[in-house]
Amino acid sequence: MKSLLLALLVASSALSSVLPASAADVSQYVPLPTYRVGPYASSGELWWAGTRDYFRYINEVEGGIDGIKIDYEEFETEWSPDRTVEVYERVKAGKNGSPLAFFFTHGTPATYALLEKAAADKIPLIDPAGGKTESVDGTVFPYAFPLLFSYYSQASTGINYIASKVGGLDKLKGLKIATVYHDSAYGRATQPAVDLLAKTYGFENIQIPVADPNNEQSPQWRQIREAKPDWVFLRTWGVSTVVAIKTAQRFGFPSDKIIGDVWAGSESDVIPAGAAAIGYSALAPYPAGTDFEIHKRLKAEILDKGKSDLRDQKYFGAVNYNVGLVNAALAVEALRTGYAKFGKRPLNGEEGRWAFEHLTVDDARLEKIGFKGLLQPLNITATDHEGGGAARIQSWDGQKWVLQTDWIKADHALLRPLIEQGAQAYAKEHGITPRTPETETN
Repeated sequence: MKSLLLALLVASSALSSVLPASAADVSQYVPLPTYRVGPYASSGELWWAGTRDYFRYINEVEGGIDGIKIDYEEFETEWSPDRTVEVYERVKAGKNGSPLAFFFTHGTPATYALLEKAAADKIPLIDPAGGKTESVDGTVFPYAFPLLFSYYSQASTGINYIASKVGGLDKLKGLKIATVYHDSAYGRATQPAVDLLAKTYGFENIQIPVADPNNEQSPQWRQIREAKPDWVFLRTWGVSTVVAIKTAQRFGFPSDKIIGDVWAGSESDVIPAGAAAIGYSALAPYPAGTDFEIHKRLKAEILDKGKSDLRDQKYFGAVNYNVGLVNAALAVEALRTGYAKFGKRPLNGEEGRWAFEHLTVDDARLEKIGFKGLLQPLNITATDHEGGGAARIQSWDGQKWVLQTDWIKADHALLRPLIEQGAQAYAKEHGITPRTPETETN
């Protein structure tokens, strides 16, 4: 009997060392591969401040997600795919008893580098408005989520905006539309969609690469001057956007005929460009501003109480700060969806995939969480890992971004066959048998 009691005591002690003392001690581990230093620090510094501020708000004001706190931890990557892969390998097993429900990549090159690893590990990669566009098709890419606004949708939304400015889609015929793009997987990602759109609507498609970081773009804008396009898309990133805007002015191309994509449309892109940026527009799935309800809540509960991660509060509501807010909100709402299904406990990767594939954020929910107008309505499914596919257009007036439109949708009926074609080619190349979600039990 003494031996039995001793064994039970030892087992109880061991169990108490690995299990939380109470439900209040349970937390969901969320690693953040950040880039607060390096060539893209001006974007990353604000981005991660927004993410941390929202997570802090959820933990301290709302008491967690249905009582589950977020245990977030930063890892500096300098936006290096290799370093992001290293971070992933370090954290994929989870921490403090919490498995990993998902992994933010926050960079298209890093998403590409991790696609096969994450699929094998059954850990969702979350890369809002980025990633591999074909992973919109969840039947081939169950563990990759280019949430919100894929690169194909970016191309289509931009074309739809130009059409609205020239009098309709039929007026695109005969126009010249040039794309100046970051010569990387990110920058080249829209090319198949632009090719299709050009053939469909009859405009001339001009593609001009810019090597990273490219502080000298005279050859590219000399080519623009010679080609005389009607509109220019900027698919640049970091300092190459500033250089592009200033060089465009030097070569006489009007700023109000240039449209930046998501990652070429922040204060970091226009303030250093000075007067050359006035009139420049950009796609905005993450609109700038502080007039949204969530900003009022954050100011009262986080900023005014000295708890913000922002070093300079004049950037409260800046585009990249709002990127961080929206991405954090997507994570929170997905986890909330998962907890409703699996119980109030940390989720693993397979449960995290289910949660994101059942994430619905309608107008009523946006109103409740304070994101109405800042985040578009979303409906993620097993076959659609984007779920939104819209952006607003904002223009720079020299002091601030000014919203010009409501949400403009991409032409998903036109784009979907192109996405499925790319996904099927990937499946064939990698020996993947596509899922049949309608037969899955969960």
